[in-house]
Amino acid sequence: MEYKKNDRVTLTIEDMGSDGEGIGKVDGFTLFIKDAVIGDQVEAKIIKSKKHYAYARLEKVLQPSPFRVEPKCAYHRQCGGCQLQALSYSEQLHFKEQKIRNNLIRIGGFDAEYIDERMQPIVGMEEPFHYRNKAQYPIGTDRDGNVITGFYAGRTHTIIANTDCALGASENQQILETILSYMRKNKVTAYDEVTGKGLVRHVLIRKGFTSGQLMVCLVINKKMTKMSYPTAGVQKNTNEFLPNQGELLAALAKIQGMTSVSVSINAEKTNVIMGTMIHNLWGESTIEDTIHVRDMQKENYPYTGDALTFKISPLSFYQVNPVQTEKLYSLALEYAGLTGEETVWDLYCGIGTISLFLAQKAKKVYGVEIVPEAIADAKNNAKINGIENAEFFVGKSEEVLPEYYEKYAKEHPGEHAHADVIVVDPPRKGCEENLLRTMADMQPDRIVYVSCDSATLARDLKILQELGYEVKKVRGVDQFPMTCHVETVVLLSKGEVDSKKIRV
Repeated sequence: MEYKKNDRVTLTIEDMGSDGEGIGKVDGFTLFIKDAVIGDQVEAKIIKSKKHYAYARLEKVLQPSPFRVEPKCAYHRQCGGCQLQALSYSEQLHFKEQKIRNNLIRIGGFDAEYIDERMQPIVGMEEPFHYRNKAQYPIGTDRDGNVITGFYAGRTHTIIANTDCALGASENQQILETILSYMRKNKVTAYDEVTGKGLVRHVLIRKGFTSGQLMVCLVINKKMTKMSYPTAGVQKNTNEFLPNQGELLAALAKIQGMTSVSVSINAEKTNVIMGTMIHNLWGESTIEDTIHVRDMQKENYPYTGDALTFKISPLSFYQVNPVQTEKLYSLALEYAGLTGEETVWDLYCGIGTISLFLAQKAKKVYGVEIVPEAIADAKNNAKINGIENAEFFVGKSEEVLPEYYEKYAKEHPGEHAHADVIVVDPPRKGCEENLLRTMADMQPDRIVYVSCDSATLARDLKILQELGYEVKKVRGVDQFPMTCHVETVVLLSKGEVDSKKIRV
């Protein structure tokens, strides 16, 4: 039977797609239904129909799945940020584990038995809510002209008014209500994307979960004269960027943990949230946080006693889930198997978080990152933690490492550059093939691949195994509960690859 737009169907959800959508069939015709979870019996309305499949909107849950739970947030369907909030947390972990496994088999070409022998249980959270240490809230107006904040509805720029996100730090609501109250009282305008007018565009909130320190940065649409612009970086500035600015600063200063208040200038018509210039208005220009090393071999992953402290500015890259970041980086450190004698390369190193973890156990660490500000942060973080055996380079990893390899070969005829361990933590697009080949050419004993996208991970692992590196361990880390995203850590080692267990 052929189904068309606006047809209503009743079906049972038998599977879930990589983006968390429910998948079911009617008369052999496949439907993808957002907000339906595996096991649900639902009524759905087709919104887009193709020859062999269709997308449908969930109209009613006729028989809820045993895995369905009551979402914490009333706006989760509209917002779209928490694709899995109606799914029990234990089943979320199972879904993510299967997502990694299926990608490695389907895209990587690995035999199912081969992967199952190497996969370790996914690392979840005890409390999978209020885990984000960073949030960026757009400021706008509702239909009645009232200033509001919240999050954009899925695939739109329509703001859903909500100051109490279930994933954000608990202090966020008080901070946002304070800012909205100030704006209403002082008639401070919200930015309008269509007209380009209005003052306040976004509010960035960051929290150091260990330190308890809070940072607020208001992104404002304000043209500055050349005379009032500092040359670079974060500058203490007492200029009046906002009407009756002192009232807002005094109110924010009363919030427990408040450490830093600043503004970011962004007068461009762009979807980029932050401007490049930060003016510090009150308190410090940074906050601090500490990441502890955990023993990933023991139950509940206890602290080992090792820790690193990081300074975080409004523009710093820093993992948004500090509890899981400790587990993720500790797992990468465990897989690296360091004894104190190794030379390590950390590619896509960011502000040096993994690099500095490794440096505590390695002879020498080289970090590479394309963002100059991140490398400046990495060097500063090394200094803060008294680490002297880490060196950082600005540039693309896919250019820096091959150039280093070629230069070494020219300067040392008959020899090749060697690394004992290479750690790689690329963006979602994964690694370029020339980088993977250079990594293999350096013949490290171990490669630790940290991935935020198991599809591109699977593609890259297929190349690495063809270059002589065998997958030894695979483990998921749930860095983003309630969403479809999952981090994966993989250990590869040099040696003979068992071709019988890898599909060609």
